[in-house]
Formats: sequence, structure tokens, C-alpha cells
Amino acid sequence: MILAFDVGNTHTVMGCIDQGKTRNITRIKSDKSKTEYEYAATIKMLLSFSGVMTEDIDGAIISSVVPPVTASLTKAVELLCKIKPMVVGAGVKTGVNIQIDNPAEVGSDLVVGAAAVLKYYKVPAIIIDMGTATTFSALDDSGAFVGGAIVPGVVLSLNALTEGASLLPRIPLEPPKAAIGRNTIECMKSGSILGSAAMVDGMLDRMKKELSQNEVTVIATGGIAPSVVPLCRHEITLDDELLFKGLWVIYEKNCRR
Repeated sequence: MILAFDVGNTHTVMGCIDQGKTRNITRIKSDKSKTEYEYAATIKMLLSFSGVMTEDIDGAIISSVVPPVTASLTKAVELLCKIKPMVVGAGVKTGVNIQIDNPAEVGSDLVVGAAAVLKYYKVPAIIIDMGTATTFSALDDSGAFVGGAIVPGVVLSLNALTEGASLLPRIPLEPPKAAIGRNTIECMKSGSILGSAAMVDGMLDRMKKELSQNEVTVIATGGIAPSVVPLCRHEITLDDELLFKGLWVIYEKNCRR
């Protein structure tokens, strides 16, 4: 069994992967100020709640876009499990052919998502990851990563709106009753949730055209995706475990005996 971590700007998602099966998925805050000992205590507690002993862990892998958290988590895993986790980055085999101007600019989370899609879905494909940012990743019909787009995430945009406009309240991520809101909160729900769905549909129209393919697989993941994807007009597959699938694929590529 391996420990897997997907470290995002807001949350870190931790899970155990046993022969490709993911379980015990937990979300914790990505805290740059936390020490390795604090992360180790948190990980040990979460594992014990799930009935997993540190002795059961024989490997670990981390995908991260927050370097300070990467460093603390790496040391935490070493303290707990006496193993050095694999960190997705330079020198790690992923199986993803990145064809953009500067491949080093591609975040490890996008590479991990692409690795999963190449294993479990058909290409060409577009991957949507909805978290702090909403990212689009495009794979052409050969499976090459050819680029994408980055958009401010729904929550990030809402926070900026409420901080910049004194009279606008904070609202829950709930679908509106209609596109035309009858009060401030419904108007904000319409603009944030339906507006995001319309943005996703519009981006997919343009990206599919640029891929020059009639059939393009679209997969969505990330904590915000379940709130937005059901309102989209395109056919989109929700896959909450996409990044864990990708982490397992990459771990196997590098550790297969």
C-alpha cells in the first residue's frame, strides 16, 4: 500500500492506494507554516482513524504545486514510515509527452492528470481541474500534452468579489434557481455557478475546434467540479479519483520491479 498526496494551493488531498484501488481519501488544509512534525501527527491520526498502520505503508508519492508543503510532507512521511516519498517532477517518468514552449512550466498536478487520462480514457481529451484555479489541459490524438488554459477558480473569484464590493455577502456554492436572479444572492449564484458552467462550455467549444477532432473526451476533477459540471451542456465525465489514478500510474512506472 502506498500513501499518495495531491497538494493544491488551498487543500491537500491524501489517500491510500492498494494495487490501484484508492481508499481513505481525506482533505486537509495546505498550510505552508506547518512543520514536518505537525504534518506527521496529522497523517498518523488520519491513518489510525481509517485503521491503517504506518507499517502497512511501503511507498509514497507526492504531487504538489506548493513547494513549502512539499518539503514538510516529504520529511513527515520519512519520519512516520521510514521511506522517502517520490515527488513528481524532473527525473520522474510520467509517460506524458509535453509539447509546449517550456515543458518545465507545466504543474505536476496537470502532468498527473494527463498520465491518468492516457491510461484510462481515450484521446484526444480535455481535462478540467476545478480547485483554487480552474485549469484546462488538452491532449491531442497522439496523447501529447499540447497546452491548455488557466482561469481563476469559482471560490477565488467569489472571494475577490465580496472583498472588493462592500455590499455583497459571502454565499454558499449552490446552483441558482434561474439564470435571471431576483435578489442579490440569487444573482451572485447565477453569475458564479452558471457563469462558470457557461465559461467551461465556451472554452470546450473553442478547444475542441483547435484540436480539429469531432470526438473529444472531456474529464473533470477537483473539489468544485461537482457544483459546476452538472450545469454544463457538454458531455463531461466527473472523476474524483483522477489524480490518484495518475499518481498510481506514475508510481508504477518508476517503481515496477
